[in-house]
Amino acid sequence: MVSQPLAQLGVGLARPLTGPCIRPGAAPSTRSRQCQRLGRPRRRLAARSEQRDGATLTEAAPRAPASTTVLSRKQEGASTDLAVILPRLRKLALPYWTESDDRNSARWKLAGVVALTLGTTGVSVLFNFLGRDFFNALSAKDQEKFSEMLIKWLAAICLGIPVYVMRDYYQSKLALEWREHPSPAAALPTPPPTHHCLQAGALVDNPDQRIAVDVRNFTDTALTFSVVMLNACIDLVSFSGILYSIYPPLFGALAVYAVGGTALSVYIGRPLVGLNFQQEAQEANFRYGLVRVRENAESIAFYGGEDNEQRLLNSRLKAAIGNFLELLKASRNLSFFTSFYRFLIQVLPAAVVAPLYFRGEIEFGVINQSASAFNHILTDVSLVVYQFEAIAGFSAVIDRLGEFDEVLEGSRAGGTATVDPVKAAASADTDDEAAAGSKADEEAARPGGIVITDLPGTSGRSLLDIRSLTLQVPSSGATLVSDLTLSVTPGHSLLIMGPSGAGKTSILRTVAGLWNCGSGHIVRHGQPMGRAEGEGDIFFVPQRPYVVLGTLRDQVLYPTWAQLVEQPAGPAGPDSTHAAAAEAEAVGTSATAA
Repeated sequence: MVSQPLAQLGVGLARPLTGPCIRPGAAPSTRSRQCQRLGRPRRRLAARSEQRDGATLTEAAPRAPASTTVLSRKQEGASTDLAVILPRLRKLALPYWTESDDRNSARWKLAGVVALTLGTTGVSVLFNFLGRDFFNALSAKDQEKFSEMLIKWLAAICLGIPVYVMRDYYQSKLALEWREHPSPAAALPTPPPTHHCLQAGALVDNPDQRIAVDVRNFTDTALTFSVVMLNACIDLVSFSGILYSIYPPLFGALAVYAVGGTALSVYIGRPLVGLNFQQEAQEANFRYGLVRVRENAESIAFYGGEDNEQRLLNSRLKAAIGNFLELLKASRNLSFFTSFYRFLIQVLPAAVVAPLYFRGEIEFGVINQSASAFNHILTDVSLVVYQFEAIAGFSAVIDRLGEFDEVLEGSRAGGTATVDPVKAAASADTDDEAAAGSKADEEAARPGGIVITDLPGTSGRSLLDIRSLTLQVPSSGATLVSDLTLSVTPGHSLLIMGPSGAGKTSILRTVAGLWNCGSGHIVRHGQPMGRAEGEGDIFFVPQRPYVVLGTLRDQVLYPTWAQLVEQPAGPAGPDSTHAAAAEAEAVGTSATAA
């Protein structure tokens, strides 16, 4: 059954193809191969038309938890506001510690890092008191006491260094294990259409950069900041008592100094957040351009496009360098303040307590002790001042990963309708799938809803059903296909013809789950090979050839070889050889060995 709109497009049903099918004006060999593909018993939908169909993809087509998928709208852009960054941080960080299979082991390891952090604080307090007694002995010219304190100091160094080193080691190791966990942002096994539409629809820039680099930076920095903040809180409690017991006004001067310094550092360094975000994107764009040139070097050479590619790469490099110069200027302005802030700390404690020493109320070693305690507390309460550049970079990483995670989550869960495949199959046997798709049809009636339902390959009397399908161009809203309805039955093949931009490839993209702009309902009897739990029933041939990284056998069996790798290894035998040969025939490839 073919509706009138499809007939206008140039789509027709043909008898089972047994010979060459040649369209006027086309190369006979090319069209013959195309029609042979369409006529194979394994149902294949081949997109052999022009690349341009007057549309661009704007959204991923996620797989629903059951057998029905609804394609949703494009996600909104990310924000750098603190009110957005904090929820994103919580959402990215919590799953590993609360939901993963390794959460108990991770918690114990984190407890070990916390215990070592407590140990480092104890070592710092010990050195504070040792320093006081050491300089008291030095000022009193007590050689015996000085020698005793020197030995104690060396012993404390030998005992304290392993605590610091092991804390940093286990902290880095825990961050590495966290990175291996498939968190929402790092999840590689996303719904299959998501990978395609992330690039085709430009939902986010450089997803590979976000997965490979930003995830590593996130886990490393998040754990480092957590340990630093914990250490700061413990230090603050420990050394505040020491400092207050020496001279309470010194504690007040510390509070004023820290609050003022933090406020000024935030004001001066505020541009760093946006500049770090842009720098990540510009660097990733430049690397992506280099990779494209490397992968397409021969094609570029045939075209003679080396000069054009050089200009494009130079423009991307200049954009990255220009943004980095702005980043350097902002860092320079912040460094002026932070350097002054650090150097003033060296004399401020001594200047405050010096009158007490001159009056003979405190010993010389107390000045050193107060300076040490002052520096510890000031470092704890001035984290924003000292770490502002790192915090700005971390907030940019959170923003990029949070944006990426929201796009993936939206394409997984946004607007999904569920149709029970068992009930759908039963309904298909009685009323040509009309009842099976009732719920999905309701979803398809909504604006922007395209519903895809997968049924068992042997159910029903049709191979493919398209109901009231309307496709539109996302950018202009122009209609490519209007109210298309058709059915493909066993023993028949379908050839789509039409001028460039008529919507030929768009129909195939929609059937494959890669197009979302429009409305309608598609029933596929069987699943694409890459997503089928058992033997796949549908095979899509893309316009652009793709060569997988692997052996010739991997290429022939793609995408089913990933499923074979996951199966337990067994002895090779005739069955595996026949299976490989069958798969080779299915993709039109013959090989004597794999």
